[in-house]
Amino acid sequence: MKVLVTVKRVVDYNVRIRVKSDGSGVDIDNVKMSMNPFDENSVEEALRMREAGVASEVIVVSVGDAKSQETLRTALAMGADRAIHLNSADTLEPLAIAKLLAKIVEQEDPQVVILGKQAIDDDSNQTGQMLAALLNWPQGTFASKAEFDGDTLTLRRETDAGLETLKLSLPAIITTDLRLNEPRYPKLPDIMKAKRKPIDSIEVDSLGVDTSARLTVLKVDEPPVREAGIKVADAAELVDKLRNEAKVIK
Repeated sequence: MKVLVTVKRVVDYNVRIRVKSDGSGVDIDNVKMSMNPFDENSVEEALRMREAGVASEVIVVSVGDAKSQETLRTALAMGADRAIHLNSADTLEPLAIAKLLAKIVEQEDPQVVILGKQAIDDDSNQTGQMLAALLNWPQGTFASKAEFDGDTLTLRRETDAGLETLKLSLPAIITTDLRLNEPRYPKLPDIMKAKRKPIDSIEVDSLGVDTSARLTVLKVDEPPVREAGIKVADAAELVDKLRNEAKVIK
């Protein structure tokens, strides 16, 4: 079984986000970038499938500019077999990325495609679902557990109402939740080896996909600063403030 995993280069989750002075977007100059955390779970799950004998090859793919190859090398250092870079200097929307991934699926013919359920930079949570629709494949989103049995996949997913268990036929799309596994840390020798591994780079324009933007960002604002809390002397003062200042009780 061949497994295709998507990874995205995003601002590291420990970094304090800054908005550009003109409000056109997030300032990423001289900011630490890393692999999207949900994608780390995707890579880890694919590697565990290979170690269990379920998968024979793990291929990672990323869409972005040349710096996205750094993220691909992180996945190679974790243990992925091959990497594909879809080179584009433009910021692409989920539908465009799903269309590009569909082209790669046609070329590579994987039985499973694993994506992070969302990217922490835009939180769109759309690419996996759109890819499943384009391929007409069954999908299991927000996966917290996945078990393979021949040509079927039993998947447990997390919903607002609780846990849901799905049984999917392969080929299928999986999007991962953080609770699915604990991603491994690449070892230094593997990091050094990954730097020498070849990456198959493909120009997005060569795939014949319409990647034109359908949305326009009007303005990006930082969230309002929270006011400092106060201490009250007793319960009576708390009730008074909740009634007369916050007006949350009558």
